[in-house]
Amino acid sequence: MAYRKALTMKIFEGRAEEYKKRHDELWPEMKAMLLDHGITTYSIYLDEKTGILFAYLEYESQELHDSISSEPICRKWWDYMKDIMETNEDHSPISFDLREVFHIEK
Repeated sequence: MAYRKALTMKIFEGRAEEYKKRHDELWPEMKAMLLDHGITTYSIYLDEKTGILFAYLEYESQELHDSISSEPICRKWWDYMKDIMETNEDHSPISFDLREVFHIEK
């Protein structure tokens, strides 16, 4: 079974280019960890007027997906990103899950 998830996050004003740059240069070990944890698709979009990020991902296992946040490379990434986006006390991005209301595919 494949899973889908959509969520929003927010970057600080004036930090869009830095956010994009850091993702363009995503650490190979971060990419490998995401793929190893069953992520098959991951896209992030930016509303430049508001700084709101919309993320969409597909993954193979809920258990593997739920374990991502405990990986040391994930925590290192959060620490790296905390200066350009809204974060929780543990530096994880403040995010809001979106409820799927419609889906169609061939």
